[in-house]
Amino acid sequence: MGSSVSSTNLIKIPVVKLKVGMFVTAIDRANSQVAIAHAGQVKSKEAITRLAKNNIKFVWVDVERSDESCGLKPVKPEKLSIQSGKPLAKKAVKTRDGQQTKAKVILSEAKDLIKKVMAETFEGKAVEVGPFEEVADKMIESVMDDADAFRCISALRTKDAYLLEHSINVAFLLVTFGRYLKLDIQLIREMAVGGILHDIGKVKVDNKILHKPARLTPEEFELMKMHQVYAVDIMAETQGLSQVSKDVCLMHHEKLDGKGYPKGLKGDEIPLHGRMSCIVDIYDALTATRCYKEAMSPAAAFKILISLTPFHLDQALVYEFIRCVGVYPVGSLVQLSDERVGIVWDSKDRDALHPIVKCFYSLKHKRYTEVAMVDLKKSELNIERGVSPSSLDVDPSPFY
Repeated sequence: MGSSVSSTNLIKIPVVKLKVGMFVTAIDRANSQVAIAHAGQVKSKEAITRLAKNNIKFVWVDVERSDESCGLKPVKPEKLSIQSGKPLAKKAVKTRDGQQTKAKVILSEAKDLIKKVMAETFEGKAVEVGPFEEVADKMIESVMDDADAFRCISALRTKDAYLLEHSINVAFLLVTFGRYLKLDIQLIREMAVGGILHDIGKVKVDNKILHKPARLTPEEFELMKMHQVYAVDIMAETQGLSQVSKDVCLMHHEKLDGKGYPKGLKGDEIPLHGRMSCIVDIYDALTATRCYKEAMSPAAAFKILISLTPFHLDQALVYEFIRCVGVYPVGSLVQLSDERVGIVWDSKDRDALHPIVKCFYSLKHKRYTEVAMVDLKKSELNIERGVSPSSLDVDPSPFY
């Protein structure tokens, strides 16, 4: 007897009833399911003909992984209004395009706010917390509605706007990570405010050092580290800023072994939100394009984060962060097994290896391809590896 393939999604149907788009997982022999090596969606009528010629009468089809056009998935009946007996008006559907447009607006508002506050801080004015709390609330709402939309928009990086984008991304990552850890919403809000403000001290660092298109010398790095000393003074003058927000701002360069700065905090002196800020700050810096380096792939960044445990970063938290972001995060680039490159587009309710990928380029043919959404739950393809943007000969940004 052949090997059994069982699933509540599987149904047995005659080969003569097969349709293009159905996902065949097994053939039926002697009333037993026998798994086949090349399970996948039926691509053509010729494939159905071949099955019939091989005297296969019945096959097992996975309803969930079959295309909706096949008619296997039940259509939910419209609910009727009790008063009129007519279908109820449908609620407005939040589309991905709509959510990405909303995310772009939030990012733009956040950038403008940071630029304004940095200019005012440079002039010696105190930071007003209210506008940052408003942006944090919008960011949290966006993540709750569709985190993938925000991830895709925040993945678009530019060298010239690193400081602004880095601050926003750190806040977004803290919101995402905090939600994953099921932290209290008020705590997440305060962490987000701290994330947006976490590099505010850099406004007082010499621009020649801040924007140097090469690695800093040891002497220059010591001057760069002064941004945390400046931040202490700025935080002290900021009215209404929570202690959590201050901690995120002042602890993201601390290390568990006490060798960080500005205070050399050690072990339990760094609270959970402080430890989280250390992780997300490093991750975002590694995966960003800088004036002196190209962006790393998330996978490469994860390796560095792990190498910094347990002396610098909290090991358990690093592994939780990797689970939260995912091996192939939404917005990152991947190469599929057919050598197409695409953007990881949708991961909601999916395992890490089966997202929807928006393919746009072929490494094999060195050219753009027709844009195609590949659902790896319903495809025979798989992800071969993560790809860093710098390794491509083309700019992926138009496809986000």
